[in-house]
Amino acid sequence: MEELELRPVQEDDLAALERLINDPASAAPYNWWGWRKPGLMAKRWEETGLLGDEQGVMLVVAQQELVGFVSWHRVETGPRSHCWEIGVNLQPDSRGRGHGTEAQRLLVRYLFANTQVNRIEAGTELTNVAEQRALEKAGFTREGVLRGYGFRNGQWRDCVLYSILRAEVDLNSR
Repeated sequence: MEELELRPVQEDDLAALERLINDPASAAPYNWWGWRKPGLMAKRWEETGLLGDEQGVMLVVAQQELVGFVSWHRVETGPRSHCWEIGVNLQPDSRGRGHGTEAQRLLVRYLFANTQVNRIEAGTELTNVAEQRALEKAGFTREGVLRGYGFRNGQWRDCVLYSILRAEVDLNSR
């Protein structure tokens, strides 16, 4: 498998990032949530570089070629605590090659190395078996099913919740 890297989004990347979000064929069945405001990512990039205290987006690249992107956002877990919820969206020709597993592994290491959270979670639809496998290979633990949790393509769908804790990750390994 090609070696993957995460890197911040640059202005030249915005058109490709927009396609992954706003093109139904690129977003794939589990990442298509309907049309979004064109230019939204460019506006967010101008404001924060897509790297903020509450959320972030980084590109997944292999040999300088775009594979997809990873994202995270803050989820409150108590009055003084939070965790990150992460997601991944790969280009169609990059799926099924282990890139999702590796991208999520890299993001987990990055977030644990650079923030103080103790928990990172990820959810996927119950029928998205490939993503469930990728999360398990990346070291996540399946916690349970959230019934009627997400609305996509005209219906409510069950979601599977996964998590990984700081103590479960060796930040020194590749």
